[in-house]
Amino acid sequence: MCIRKEEERWVVCKFVAQHNHELLTPKSTSMLRGHRGVTRVQKNLILTLNESGVPTRKIMSVLSKEAGGDFNIGCIGKDVENYLGNKRKKLFEEGGAQRLYAYFLERQCKEPGFVYSMQVDENGCMGSCFWTDARSRSAYQYFGDVVTFDAKYLTNVYKMPFVPFSGVNHHHQTIMFGCALLVNETAESYIWLLRTWQEAMLGRAPSTIITDDDKAMAKAIAEVLPNTTHRLCLWHILQKFPEHLAHVYNKFPEFQKEFHHCIHEIVTSDEFEEEWVSIVVKYGLVGNDWLQNLYNRREKWVPAYLRTTFCAGMSTTQRSESMNKFFKDYVRASTMVSDFVHQYEKALDARYFKEKEKDVRTKSTRPVLKTCWEIEEEAAKVYTRKSFNIFQDELFNCQRYKATKVHQEGESKTYEVAPRGNDKRIYYVSLDCIEAKAICICHMFEFLGIMCRHILCVFMKKNNLDCLPHHYVLERWTINAKSRAICDIPNSEGHVSTQEDPTIRKSRLMMQFYDIAELGSQSRFKMDRLSLALDKVHKELLLMGNVEEQNFEVGDMSRNDSPMLRSQVISNFSQTIQDPQRLPTKGRPKSLRAKNPRETQSVKKRRCSICKIEGHTKNNCPSLG
Repeated sequence: MCIRKEEERWVVCKFVAQHNHELLTPKSTSMLRGHRGVTRVQKNLILTLNESGVPTRKIMSVLSKEAGGDFNIGCIGKDVENYLGNKRKKLFEEGGAQRLYAYFLERQCKEPGFVYSMQVDENGCMGSCFWTDARSRSAYQYFGDVVTFDAKYLTNVYKMPFVPFSGVNHHHQTIMFGCALLVNETAESYIWLLRTWQEAMLGRAPSTIITDDDKAMAKAIAEVLPNTTHRLCLWHILQKFPEHLAHVYNKFPEFQKEFHHCIHEIVTSDEFEEEWVSIVVKYGLVGNDWLQNLYNRREKWVPAYLRTTFCAGMSTTQRSESMNKFFKDYVRASTMVSDFVHQYEKALDARYFKEKEKDVRTKSTRPVLKTCWEIEEEAAKVYTRKSFNIFQDELFNCQRYKATKVHQEGESKTYEVAPRGNDKRIYYVSLDCIEAKAICICHMFEFLGIMCRHILCVFMKKNNLDCLPHHYVLERWTINAKSRAICDIPNSEGHVSTQEDPTIRKSRLMMQFYDIAELGSQSRFKMDRLSLALDKVHKELLLMGNVEEQNFEVGDMSRNDSPMLRSQVISNFSQTIQDPQRLPTKGRPKSLRAKNPRETQSVKKRRCSICKIEGHTKNNCPSLG
């Protein structure tokens, strides 16, 4: 376009339409590349939402809500993706391993009870690393009798297996006892990890540990934890049966039902042996080497053999599996190792917040009682709410059973406990009348730590439901399970720090600014007045020096950085730590095995509700014209 001035007017003398795009409405100009941009306020909000696992499309919805509409955002989804991509690119250039090491050092200065350990190979590349905080170390001293230990994949960009140590607290919630990122899954790596973890837990070994059926894990546990009872994950083992016994599943449809009854519904080991032999002979599995190998290790995974060992109600690594599912909301396969620890800390905070919720609910409310027995009222004062609900269910259902004495030898009596309904299963309870101790063949107390309905039925017959016997109350299920102080682990929980966290200060200011912004947006006059006042305060804050504040905060951190408070510190590396190499994960390729019918059955197709023909629905049915 060319213009020239004629007297007092400007006149267009040349215009080439092919060199111009069609004019847009003022609302649509925000989509042009030259008009788009991500503001500083939006960048902070985008980073916060991204760290919380919010996808881009939902981030755009939040930005739209804050801006008052999609056209007022000032950017599009691609701009948000580019911004996050550039941030990740800078992090990759800096190096995730070096940032991880810096995080460990900073965390230990601020929190004396934090423990970490990191391996570095001869090339300066990061190897396996382990870390745990004071809360997890203290929780282990209360609830570390049973631990699940399993390796997870696809939790970081280097595909390093994520190995959490988890257990169950007094509210029957999953809790963490520390975790690690391993460079490989060899027995040597597991041995290093178990020794490091046990040292962080003050040398205390768990009574029971539950793992997957992994030879490297088994070797490491036998060497580092020789006095710990090693159990195998029942769920993982049962998942392998349709693969190794596909020919039996295909040929005999009733095999699955009989096998399920043998594994899950048999109570005693003698009954299991009898029914197992019957199934093996009936379906021609006598010479199956894989099945025989599992049978030789039946004490480690068959429920009938596990009932006499306390497992806090866990027979599988389901706690570990649930933790992996929980972490999926915080980490993904593209997460860097340095970002992983930050996300892990957020997930851990969410877990402890849930525990605090249960603590408050247990202590501030009273449960609804279902019976008139005093033992129920006493249990409500002792147990946490979840534990009490389990006990209450057993107490209420004990009325469905009838106890009959069948044998007596001195002060020891044996009772036959039979159900009053259609269930034909009969349980036997041995009672010591002097010590008021009973043992049921279901071994629920030995396995879970709460009395079963069969023992309560015998006590009801003996009129012994006036009080809750102290020897049937495990401290780990009670309200005061964490009342014992752990002096060897520095714990800052509950103490008020002299220096507030910058995030808390920012949050308080944001709440105050929000109220001011609401008032300022009521009219144009108020907005202009507020804008002038904010500009004045902004200039004053920029002119203020923050040297004294920084010196005070550094001095406060140095007071915590005492050798007496550091329980385990690796020395500072003289070189820069390189990122770990991306190694292939342990696993096997897809096999050409015969599949179980459950895996190959076709999915039922949807039919139209009008013409009953497959391939379409009533919304696009041809019969509607």
